[in-house]
Amino acid sequence: QVQLVESGGGLVQAGGSLRLSCVASGGTFALYNMGWFRQAPGKERELIAGISWSGSTTNYADSAKGRFTISRDFAKNTVYLQMNSLKPEDTAVYYCAAGTATGLGSSTYNYWGQGTQVTVSS
Repeated sequence: QVQLVESGGGLVQAGGSLRLSCVASGGTFALYNMGWFRQAPGKERELIAGISWSGSTTNYADSAKGRFTISRDFAKNTVYLQMNSLKPEDTAVYYCAAGTATGLGSSTYNYWGQGTQVTVSS
């Protein structure tokens, strides 16, 4: 069973950037599709970005396209989310997720990290 630990959240001004990291342990990293979700207060958790087990396929929510980039480093068992041009509406707790099901939809993921807070001030 894989364990996931996120880091890199914080407070940033609108227009700024953050890079979130998620280190995976306890499983074979290369077998898992990896994703980033976020949950804002009073809202449902939403899938922001996903990357396939091989790293060859990525997908993004419309809100993330053109601003966020997901990537993975197999040597470090780490998945990243580079977030640029941040907006106040990006404020949320961001969660790393892993799963072995086919595809990169929300139902793929069944392992979760504890989350890291991202706050974007206007």
